[in-house]
Amino acid sequence: MIAQESAAPSDRSAGVAAVVVLAAGQGTRMRSSTPKVLHTLGGRSLLGHVLAAAEPLAAGATVVVVGAGRDQVEEHLSRVAPHALAVVQEEQRGSGHAAAVALDAVPEVDGPVLILNGDAPLLRAATVAGLVEAHRAAGSVLTVLTAEVDDPTGLGRIVRGDDGGVRAIVEERDATPEQRAIREINAGVYLGDAAALRRTLARVGADNDQGEQYVTDVLALLVEEGAPVGGHRADDPDDVLGCNDRRELAARRRTLNDRVLDELMRSGVTVVDPQTTWVDVTCGVEPDAVLQPGTQLQGTTTVGAGAVVGPDSTLLDCVVGAGASVVRSHCLGAEIGPEAMVGPFSYLRPGSRLARAAKVGAFVETKNVEVGEGSKVPHLSYVGDATIGRGANIGAATVFVNYDGVAKHHTTVGDHVRIGSDTMLVAPVTVGDGAYTAAGSVITSDVPPGAIGVARAAQRNVAGWVRRRRSGTAAAEAAEAAERRAAAPDGGRSEAARANTDQ
Repeated sequence: MIAQESAAPSDRSAGVAAVVVLAAGQGTRMRSSTPKVLHTLGGRSLLGHVLAAAEPLAAGATVVVVGAGRDQVEEHLSRVAPHALAVVQEEQRGSGHAAAVALDAVPEVDGPVLILNGDAPLLRAATVAGLVEAHRAAGSVLTVLTAEVDDPTGLGRIVRGDDGGVRAIVEERDATPEQRAIREINAGVYLGDAAALRRTLARVGADNDQGEQYVTDVLALLVEEGAPVGGHRADDPDDVLGCNDRRELAARRRTLNDRVLDELMRSGVTVVDPQTTWVDVTCGVEPDAVLQPGTQLQGTTTVGAGAVVGPDSTLLDCVVGAGASVVRSHCLGAEIGPEAMVGPFSYLRPGSRLARAAKVGAFVETKNVEVGEGSKVPHLSYVGDATIGRGANIGAATVFVNYDGVAKHHTTVGDHVRIGSDTMLVAPVTVGDGAYTAAGSVITSDVPPGAIGVARAAQRNVAGWVRRRRSGTAAAEAAEAAERRAAAPDGGRSEAARANTDQ
């Protein structure tokens, strides 16, 4: 089953003492009450994607620097990365200051420290692992992640020496014409020795327009000392893209989704229209499954081999078995068994579990229900808090009346039961194996196995009611005409009709 690249540690990426994620910024360009790093794409927050990229390193410590919206960020961390240590940067005084705050919180850390920005959702574990490997192979004190881009405007340029080592990171406003022509840019990801980082961060000043301390100044100080400083270029420049506003968030979402779909298609999944199909990185889809246009797979959804989802279907935290079909439906926390059928226009709520070859059809809503193997709820019904056995059929417009205004109650429908159309099953109630209910019944008592439950009043026709109570209406006129025709000796046939008959 294909999903986001594995988070299992590997020998190649091992050996990082700590990971520091800078996530304290306000993100004012997002124009949102939500902290920037908590905006979501592809099933995770921006911060969650960065943490996932670093997770395979199995670092001894993970420190997340928080500031703006720190209560929200800390609560999010408690769910997605409970092992991480949240450290507060009381004043946002730049990336260098944030890194120093993080290292002060873990004085015992000794060895390579990876520093990441919390708003880089496209960063991949393989790219991070490559940075670690390059750092270790070169024996550098600091290695910066770089990328070669078509348009480096506005970005810090990487200046290398004759030996290939990084000599400087030059911001565009300070760059010479020759330096501005450089297309290799700083990605804002650094791997450096903890002791060297502590020493140089303590020397970083704030003599700039913003009055802030920057991690990039660490590189300049180490170069002054003659320490070996290297650069590792990412294979894909998209890996290093940050996210500063809603437009960039949409662009990153598109890129991430394209990556996921490309991986799925390479694995043998048919994606009919990649432009309208969205799959979270946390989902899994097996080969020979088909995703039709307008499909959205979210959360922990998994789709089995040969299953068809869509068109126009949204599945959140669902399991779709092999060979199943989900058409134009909305499903939340549902289990759809092998060869089962859902839709069109079905709504499966949490706790809905369909066994092999079961069917939930058009305009059916289910909640907390087990539908047995081969059983069918074909159309226009509500089924909640129920167990349906094997081979049963639930007639159109059936309602499982599960709520009495105070508490929910359970309904049990046995094997091979036939529920007549427009039946109300008032829980708690049991319909035994092989039993029937008559159409239009309100079932309030158990129906024994093999019996038919009939619970409806005898029909009573009140003659002349429309003529008396709806006089002057089209219905009254139609009824009076029908009565006249019925009262005529020949049943109301015209003279012409009689003539034709006589001939």
